[in-house]
Amino acid sequence: MPLFGNIFSPKKTPPRKSASLSNLQSLDRSIRDVELGLNYGTPTMNLAGQSLKFEKGQWIAEAGISGGVEQREMQRLRRRNQQLEEENNLLRLKVDILLDMLSETTAECHLMEKELDELKSVSRRRKPLVPSL
Repeated sequence: MPLFGNIFSPKKTPPRKSASLSNLQSLDRSIRDVELGLNYGTPTMNLAGQSLKFEKGQWIAEAGISGGVEQREMQRLRRRNQQLEEENNLLRLKVDILLDMLSETTAECHLMEKELDELKSVSRRRKPLVPSL
């Protein structure tokens, strides 16, 4: 028998006798829902003097005196960006078409040069019959 008891079986902690010290249990249900419920409202933040709110998965500038002007400018820039992207796509398509045309023309040119070389070699092999005078 050990002198100080079994060190591998510690005493179990006694159960709590007093209730929680939190006063949330004593609050009325309506007050508790307001304080702890899921209705948080829209998240907002102030960044460099611009007030933003989170709606439908995106941060949107809150409408204010300067916010309306910036919102119109933002829409104008988005439209311009869309136009430039469409123009860029069209130009890329044109470049692809021109490269295809160039490669086709180059291939045809090489074929014609090859045929011309073959005709020259055939004509050299044949010696023309020149009548002697």
